[in-house]
Amino acid sequence: MKILALHSGADLYGSSRIFLQTLAVFRSQKMEIHVVLPHPGPLVEMLAELGVNVHIQNLGILRRKYFTPWGMFNRLKKSLLAYRFLTRLHQTHQFRFVYSNTLAVTVGAFWAKRNQMPHTWHIHEIIPGPKILLRFLRNLLDQSSAEPIAVSQAVADHWQKYLKKSQIQVIHNGISYEAFLTAQPTLKKELKLDENTVLIGMIGRINPGKGQLFFLQLAELLLSSHQNLHFICVGDPYPGYEWILTELIKEIRNKKLEAKISYLGLRRDIPELMASMDIFVLPSVLPDSFPTVILEAMASGKPIVATQSGGASELVLAGETGFLIPIGDIESGVNALKKLIVDENLRKRMGERGRNRVLAEFSLETFKEKIQNHLWQQLRKK
Repeated sequence: MKILALHSGADLYGSSRIFLQTLAVFRSQKMEIHVVLPHPGPLVEMLAELGVNVHIQNLGILRRKYFTPWGMFNRLKKSLLAYRFLTRLHQTHQFRFVYSNTLAVTVGAFWAKRNQMPHTWHIHEIIPGPKILLRFLRNLLDQSSAEPIAVSQAVADHWQKYLKKSQIQVIHNGISYEAFLTAQPTLKKELKLDENTVLIGMIGRINPGKGQLFFLQLAELLLSSHQNLHFICVGDPYPGYEWILTELIKEIRNKKLEAKISYLGLRRDIPELMASMDIFVLPSVLPDSFPTVILEAMASGKPIVATQSGGASELVLAGETGFLIPIGDIESGVNALKKLIVDENLRKRMGERGRNRVLAEFSLETFKEKIQNHLWQQLRKK
């Protein structure tokens, strides 16, 4: 049986990693998978190792920067070309099922509906607007996916109220934690920091929602009263958002904080970076559906300070495995971090509870079982 799988990028951040885990489940069911990505990238190599066929074609991915009359015309044109590409691919391979990862990929839903083929959308986003986009996605979900998957209850609650037909199924992300359970800290030595320095970090692709500039504000205030701190920011900018990185680096230099705040860019040694941190921060300023990076930090035994933005509230138990703060609330963020900075035992207790929670509640085995059951449910309906 052959599956057509579509994804919105070729990076190795959260949604791409869940894409890999999902396809691994499909492969375990003896499926032949053909993936279409909008451009080359490091994900291609990982898919090849999984035994997946990869095709490159601009899929007309929806991004905020295209929400203009000319931008929407551009997306329509690219989507029509992508539709024809999928048709040619189907003529050769005769697919039985279409899987679209993230709502940014819309052409698969159109194509599957036109070809009367089962289609599942894996929803990673909480999109507050504009209204015209919400109506468009609502109609497309209702027409193309009977039981779309949501990565968190927050995502499901956001979309279900708009839907008339589709019934969303929540399947929390699960990843392999082995590397995070065994990784050794290396970063303090790399940065030439004293072992007693409290290392506070965030990891995430640079975009308007992840909150890198909010993280910088927290760091600046904390450094004014605590000298034994160092902050790290990891992740590269999504194309079109390079200006955020420029602003971040400019602010660090203007405030003369280069010795206390390190921007590390894109890194592959995430388990080792997590092992090196004393506190992990996810300062998202827009709704964050289900941040896989929190799973990684919890598996690494780190206390979490995260904004109450979507799925983070389903991961972090406030006061037990970390602290949840209102979005953009500087005072709450500083106070939460101070509690952890001055109390090493609290950091260790929360980190240990977080590790136990993630292994018990968000296991890869549970994720695999639910994805497998969902796949066969959709195929049997056809």
